[in-house]
Amino acid sequence: MDLNGLSADQAPEISAPLRFFLTAPLFGVLAGILIFFSDSFMLSSRYSIESIAVTHAITIGFLGFVMLGALTQMLPVLAGVSVPKVETVAKISHISLVFGTLFMIFGLLFAIKPLIFSASLLLGIGFMIMIISMLIALKKVVNITASVRAIITSLFFAFVIVLMGMHLLASYGTGNFSSIHLLLANIHSVWAIFGFAGILIIGVSFHILPMFYVAPRFKQFCKKKVVWLITIGLFLWLTLNIFEFYPVLAKVWVANFFWAFVTTVWIKLNKRRRPISDVTVYYWRTATIFMTLGTFSWAINEFYYDEYVSMVSILIGGGFILSIMIGMLYKIVPFLVWFHLNAMGYMSIPTMNEMINKKLSKVQFWLFVVSLVGFMFSYYMPNILPIFASTFILSMLILEYNIIQPVLIYRRVRKTKPDFDMSTFNISVEGIE
Repeated sequence: MDLNGLSADQAPEISAPLRFFLTAPLFGVLAGILIFFSDSFMLSSRYSIESIAVTHAITIGFLGFVMLGALTQMLPVLAGVSVPKVETVAKISHISLVFGTLFMIFGLLFAIKPLIFSASLLLGIGFMIMIISMLIALKKVVNITASVRAIITSLFFAFVIVLMGMHLLASYGTGNFSSIHLLLANIHSVWAIFGFAGILIIGVSFHILPMFYVAPRFKQFCKKKVVWLITIGLFLWLTLNIFEFYPVLAKVWVANFFWAFVTTVWIKLNKRRRPISDVTVYYWRTATIFMTLGTFSWAINEFYYDEYVSMVSILIGGGFILSIMIGMLYKIVPFLVWFHLNAMGYMSIPTMNEMINKKLSKVQFWLFVVSLVGFMFSYYMPNILPIFASTFILSMLILEYNIIQPVLIYRRVRKTKPDFDMSTFNISVEGIE
């Protein structure tokens, strides 16, 4: 593992990211329960209330929580800056997002207007306090790397989609929908997937793959150009959508560069210096396959029916983004526990690979993949939907169990005396591999 330049004094308190990470799988469980009691016909329309509730249980409740938690931890590593008052900001954001997401889901499902309005406000607070705090921190960056540029770009998209989301959600509370409601909903979803999540994943992967997998570094063209080319494509798509002039042209543009990225990731994983496969490698490889299928399916989805559009969401949202988020959890949580304990002077601690049960993590992986494939087949065989909702719930429960184990190790070790007193030292970890 390459930890070049990573120091203990840069990292936030471990509780800041962990509160987001530990909550995320629980919303995955909730999404599975909602799917279990829904039917494939209602979920086939991305504009149905059931579909919106399930989608946001996953996108906000799981993906949003993991991405915010990861950014809280990664900003000091990638940019050399910390979120101001990170503990306070993380607590406010976490509480607001937990209740905001729950209020949104149940407010929409049961048509409770006060809950819907409260959800719009709480979700806005939860996201904006983190986004603005991170942008303020990033203003202090001296050396703007490719990863930093990607994070700033993704936060710009996040800022816009949060404002759109607040407006769209409030519309369900009032019952008054503007003439451009569907256009805004489309922009909100596309920019959330490709602009926020997609660009963030690309930027973080520039650092994550060499760091955790000792893979070759990305070439300068990929690091300097791809994010800008995708951004141009998303604005071109927006313009063509507004004027209803062949938006498929811009979609092919965006799809092409995401396909190029995931192909590069596959090649990097093949060339890593320590080609030992674990479940996180399986997740990255699965993500590249699903994204290849999903991007080009999305590019031409205007030529087929609505239910196939929902399949594209499963391919990209579930198969690509969710896969990478789960893979990151399996790497980041054990790393945080190991790093913080090591920085405190604890030497007799389990390695990162020993903190999570490998066999159980593989079971969780296969349950997850089977669930995604099953969800797509359920459009043709509605009776099988509860079966794969159950496997999805089980996969999320196992994931929660797996990431709790390193946290329990952390608490158990903290109760003992450190091997060395490191409190008077400024620890810098350089060149460890």
